Order: sequence, then C-alpha cells, then structure tokens
Amino acid sequence: MEKPVRKRLILSLLCFTIAAFAGTATQVYNYRLKTIDGEPTSLAKYKGKVLLVVNVASACGFTPQYSALEAIYEKYKDKGLVVVGVPANNFANQESGTEAEIKTFCNRKYHVTFPMMSKVSVVGADQTPLYHYLTDKTANPAIGGDIKWNFTKFLIARNGTPVNRFEPAIKPDSPEVISAIENELNKK
Repeated sequence: MEKPVRKRLILSLLCFTIAAFAGTATQVYNYRLKTIDGEPTSLAKYKGKVLLVVNVASACGFTPQYSALEAIYEKYKDKGLVVVGVPANNFANQESGTEAEIKTFCNRKYHVTFPMMSKVSVVGADQTPLYHYLTDKTANPAIGGDIKWNFTKFLIARNGTPVNRFEPAIKPDSPEVISAIENELNKK
C-alpha cells in the first residue's frame, strides 16, 4: 500500500473512532437513575427531548421553584421539554424524607407531573455518575463545577449534550432560562 493511501486510511479510521466516541461519551443518555417509585430508568428514554435536570429539595428556601418548574413543563412538554427532578439531601438536610414522602409532598403542594427520580447524592464521594458527568469541568468546561446548593438547573440539548447551567437563585421561569429553553426547542 502506498504511503499516501495508508496515511489517508489511518486518518479516516482515527476520525471515525473519535467521532464515534464523541457521539456517545458526551451524552446524558448513557446514565441511569431510579424513578421516585424505585424503578430503574435510563435517560436514553428522553432521547430527542430537551431536558432541564434539577437537583431538588423539599425544605429549601428555593422549594417554591417547583411551581415554576411545573408551569414550564406544562407549557413546553408538547414541544419536547422534559423537566427531571432529582431529589438530593446534600445541603443542610433539606431533603431528609423518603421517596414516598417526597412524592406526596410534590404532588400535594405543587401538583408536580414532571418525572421525579429517587434521591441521590449530587456532590462528594458518593456523587451519582450523572452528576459527576454534569459537573465535570473536563467534559463540560462551560458549565462544570461543584454544585453549591439545591435547585441547580442543567439544560440538556436534544442530542444529549449539556448546554447551560443555571444556579439556584435563577428562577426556572426567568427570561434567561425561558430564552435558553426556547432556543434549544427551536433546534430540530
């Protein structure tokens, strides 16, 4: 085989390998959680949807954000938005209840209909793999970094790539968040 042909073949294989790896390594679809009812679920079931993944807590000053999360879910779900609530008890023991207690609280107080997951850890040595990925500065340099408190919001594009992060004080129905959601929903 001539050198230029061999070089092109090697480069083509290398590019294909890199593209294949990049297509899967940078997607939230590779991660699994359990639903609030304890059923294993893969985030791959949301492939093609825009996700807003939020670590939530029932006894936090930001807990009223559930209302806005539910409102934007209701407004945009038919356009492809899925809000995913992920309870975590990492900050000041603000989510100390059981999954059943969390579910009852969310349903009764905020009428939550968006998918809720089982409680996980979003920081520390026992951090769930999804949150390890979302906060990894190497994988996600623009949005990575430790979670500081409850109700940190990650916006995930239809291709499974994290594209934006909103800190707890930024309300889900703020112009900044709504604009980012609509921008992602308008991409097909």
